[in-house]
Amino acid sequence: MGKYILEVCVDSAESAEAAAKGGADRVELCGNLVIGGTTPETDLLEKIRSLTDIKINVLIRPRYGDFLYTEYEFDIICRSVERFRRMGANAVVVGCLLPDGSLDVERMKRLVELAGPIDVTLHRAFDMCRDPYEALEQAKMLGIRTILTSGQRSSSWEGRELIAGLVKEGGGKVDIMPGGGVDAGTIRKLIPATGAVSYHMSGKVVLESGMAYRRQEVSMGVPGMGEYEIFRTSEAKVREAKQVLSGEA
Repeated sequence: MGKYILEVCVDSAESAEAAAKGGADRVELCGNLVIGGTTPETDLLEKIRSLTDIKINVLIRPRYGDFLYTEYEFDIICRSVERFRRMGANAVVVGCLLPDGSLDVERMKRLVELAGPIDVTLHRAFDMCRDPYEALEQAKMLGIRTILTSGQRSSSWEGRELIAGLVKEGGGKVDIMPGGGVDAGTIRKLIPATGAVSYHMSGKVVLESGMAYRRQEVSMGVPGMGEYEIFRTSEAKVREAKQVLSGEA
């Protein structure tokens, strides 16, 4: 079966450092995880590089929302793939769809070409695809290395049957990586249920802001979303998950 892989999605230097200390094999670097993740700043990657040598996969997503992109947005995606490849990313994490819910094969082919020697992960745009098995075969044809998926459900445990089917059909050519509601407990159940060898988690905890003065009547962000709460990766949660994968727990 080979070695299990633990990937932790992070959007701060503090979270990346916690993931590395907890034993993660790599991080998926994002911006704005609170809205599902967007393309991170290059300065953030450089800061993390100064703290740890952990492998860094970089999410390329220019905005919140669906995965049907305009020509301008796709041009930005292409430029981001090239930029992070030059900066030494381990992989880029991308996904583009067509209006009918199928994978945009032509655009994905272009992104794989731009990635060159580094790996490509198809992100959870896959979970919005009309036909997951068709998308899997297209990913194989394109040379995509990994598919991040919750099994087209709200959590990877709920989507475990599809994940198991994808692992079987992937045949080792594409690494099917469960993500969505993943922690040590779900990994323990997902291993026998799916046969997956790579897992994606945030390990997040919510920290209280250090701000003493708070003007509650003004909102600077998304309504209903706390501005004095900070999402961070928990080193302890990552370590617990890694122990499950290594057979220590």
